[in-house]
Amino acid sequence: MGLFLQAVVVGGEITPAVETAAELVATVVEAALEVVATAVGTVLGPLQRPCRWLRGVAVRLLFERRYGVRTSDTVSLARLGLAGEERVDYVAASWRLLRRTLPRRAVGESDVFIDLGSGMGRMVLEAAWRYPFKKVIGVELSGELNDIARQNIVGTRLRLRCENVELVQSDVLDYEIPEDVSVVFLNNPFRGETFATVITRLLATVDRNPRPVTVIYLNPTEEDLLLSTGRFHHVRTLKAKRKARPDSPFDWIRIYTVSERAGA
Repeated sequence: MGLFLQAVVVGGEITPAVETAAELVATVVEAALEVVATAVGTVLGPLQRPCRWLRGVAVRLLFERRYGVRTSDTVSLARLGLAGEERVDYVAASWRLLRRTLPRRAVGESDVFIDLGSGMGRMVLEAAWRYPFKKVIGVELSGELNDIARQNIVGTRLRLRCENVELVQSDVLDYEIPEDVSVVFLNNPFRGETFATVITRLLATVDRNPRPVTVIYLNPTEEDLLLSTGRFHHVRTLKAKRKARPDSPFDWIRIYTVSERAGA
């Protein structure tokens, strides 16, 4: 496998064959370490956290270092001076998440992807790398995290299918959602009135420019609000982690479609 990976690196870029092989290795190792962490945690609870840390290190070494990116850190908004009652710390979603939730055949060249709360840009990278989007947008409150995302886009060895990537440093309440956005990703970036305002604005864009919209919501703490609008229709649920609890929104991924009017 190692010889194969080295043999198809061309001009310093990661070719599609390498992307697939390197991702496969990282996926297998991450899954194996998840099983080990769970098993060890069942027998020796205090060792579960070190095992999960080891899994994260393996993913960084096998995946991010090869691709020339940095997205794996967990960052407290308090450290950035941006803590707020309705704001949530940055934790990167799994690299496999979009592949699991969004079939490539469902994305066309007129589709636009947006990650609200894009952090270091992992989902922006995955969307631009895997799919033929017309445009990929990341909106992030923190200038520090947005700068890292920008460095990732500029320095990555991934061959991006969508080269039209826009990274916006902004409070989401000050950001106008484009009227051609068709795929929205949320990793529980904000809650409460902030979330309600953003959803109202998203629906307003659909009213002005009727179109199909898909929402991928990781850790869907505000699902009740979505469904109460009568315009978000739950179509699929996936586990983000093996030990996701059925009575908790955390570690679940839910996918919704947006109708053009309530009850449709």
